[in-house]
Amino acid sequence: MNILILGSGGREHALAWKLAQSSKVGRIFIGPGNAGTATVGTNLPLDPGDFEGIKKAVLDNNVKMLVVGPEAPLVAGISDFFSEDYQLKNIPVIGPSQSAARLEGSKDFAKGFLKRHQIPTASYKSFDSSNVNEVPAFLKTLEPPYVIKADGLAAGKGVIIINDQDEAFSEVIAMLEGKFGDAGRRVVIEQFLNGIELSVFIITDGISYKILPEAKDYKRIGNGDTGLNTGGMGAVSPVPFADSEFMQKVRERIIEPTITGLSKEDIVYKGFIFFGLISVKGDPYVIEYNVRLGDPESEVIIPRIKSDIFDLLEGVAEGNLSERDLKISDDFVTTVMLVSGGYPGSYEKGWEIRGLDKADGCVVFHAGTKFSDAKVVTSGGRVLAVTARGATMEDALRESYKNAKSISFEKIYYRTDIGFDL
Repeated sequence: MNILILGSGGREHALAWKLAQSSKVGRIFIGPGNAGTATVGTNLPLDPGDFEGIKKAVLDNNVKMLVVGPEAPLVAGISDFFSEDYQLKNIPVIGPSQSAARLEGSKDFAKGFLKRHQIPTASYKSFDSSNVNEVPAFLKTLEPPYVIKADGLAAGKGVIIINDQDEAFSEVIAMLEGKFGDAGRRVVIEQFLNGIELSVFIITDGISYKILPEAKDYKRIGNGDTGLNTGGMGAVSPVPFADSEFMQKVRERIIEPTITGLSKEDIVYKGFIFFGLISVKGDPYVIEYNVRLGDPESEVIIPRIKSDIFDLLEGVAEGNLSERDLKISDDFVTTVMLVSGGYPGSYEKGWEIRGLDKADGCVVFHAGTKFSDAKVVTSGGRVLAVTARGATMEDALRESYKNAKSISFEKIYYRTDIGFDL
């Protein structure tokens, strides 16, 4: 079977790398892909938001399954586009419908869903231009710091944490006045939860589900979790504090009510669900839903899947996921993200990457790379994810960092303390 993976980051490279190991998979296409995905499949110059262009590529290349990496095309309705097109309707899409994608596409919808189904989350209230005058009074009911979220997709930048009440109100006004475009036309304010975060993932066919390996990623640019938020500077899996007792709470209090709630609301969900969780004194709370796999979490959870990942995707497509086998390695897997100097602010592109041929005992997943004059060069803020495995987290991190040191490009930067808090 030929498969098209939509996207261009480390998550898509990890998916393509794993699918390439399946005897059931024919050709793998990645659109638009990167220099790394080109080593395990065929890159196509696609825009994930151009549904007609994707349709042409699917038909021209005899693609029989679409795997959607990033959230934007899902929120825009690519799954519905396929199901409503007579030439595409029999091609399964691994990714939820537009209605289901509101779990990530609208913070207000997600918080309302959590509340309706009594799933643990922070207290909150939503505001738009019609009730913005109520913001100061609501802020007074909360303890600082205040968590302010743009309702829609804001490229990972739409969450602000502020200690000062007046500054928080000013930030709400800035969002409502267009700081994040249409994504901030509605704003969610919620109580800050103090704990340690982790990411839990499932794959579901809408009826049954499988729990994939959990992970912890590191969002801040600086060591010690300091500085600006990024798309993720590294990740580890498994997460030591997510033991069987904690994961049983996650299953009973969060995963099961989510699956049941989707069914009660007649929302058909086929694909991955990412639960952004925080452990508060040993109890899990939902910070956010994502409707796809995370990045850089994919670069540590996918290598821990021992079974054929295509078998799971096929189970989603055919509605018989419960009959499919999922085996997970006990190894620790870690990844360290190599980024462009200046990221997450402004940074330069086009620097030649050296030392990729020296990587040994690890897998280097490409995120922001491309080919230029037969050389691999930087093309994004997050450039490479250096992934290694070991019997302990320390062993895996030692390999990740050893290999990170062998790779170089102009103004390279990476955190040196991934896993420090565990």
